Amino acid sequence: MAAPNAKVYADGTPRHTVRVAVFIPTECQLLDAASVDIIGSMGYEWDRADMWTFRHLLPPVVVDLAPIVEIHYVGVVPAGSLIKVTSNESILATDHYADASVAPGKLDIILVPGPDPAAQREKGALEWLKKQAETPGVDVLSVCTGIFVCGEAGLLKGKTACGPRALQGMIRERGFGEKELVGDKWRWVQDGNFWSGGGVTNGNDLVAAYCRATPRHFPRPTAEVAIETMEVGDRGREYPTG
Repeated sequence: MAAPNAKVYADGTPRHTVRVAVFIPTECQLLDAASVDIIGSMGYEWDRADMWTFRHLLPPVVVDLAPIVEIHYVGVVPAGSLIKVTSNESILATDHYADASVAPGKLDIILVPGPDPAAQREKGALEWLKKQAETPGVDVLSVCTGIFVCGEAGLLKGKTACGPRALQGMIRERGFGEKELVGDKWRWVQDGNFWSGGGVTNGNDLVAAYCRATPRHFPRPTAEVAIETMEVGDRGREYPTG
């Protein structure tokens, strides 16, 4: 049986496309970057055999709601080069931050996975992130120590932000100008178009919460099916006490 036309909805109108960039200006934690797979799992053309396995179990209207998800891996190296991440792994860069394909206005979501807080980052890369955050309709999602990249780009000024529990003092010492840090009590927080999470796998909670709260990209039935399939998003925002 031929696959349905992924470019259009059942009524023939163009399917919504969500354009995502995973921004890695130096290196990052592999588990931080992996949270993008939750977003990818909501795409109509997700690279998964199980989309077709589950398709016959789901109401066609739910399947048809899914958007196209386009994911870029953006770094300071040329497209086609490897970006080093943890656990002796690498990610292939699809774009350099200066490429026209990822210029402000071309993306919807920027995911910033956590690097070494002490790493030096290119000024141009930070300016690119700042311009993205200032572009109407763009949301920035910071995972773990990605908060330092966002802080250096000026995104924390006047914002309530999260960041890893163990590094709240270090974040304050950097003088990013945040309004409040809540990473000692919450796994994630939203302030406007800036979403920030706590350490490592709290990025999964962050991304799940973002997708649930953003129906313009992810209709709620699509989000819930994907989140349940990935088995994430069921932890409370507050850390347990005791």
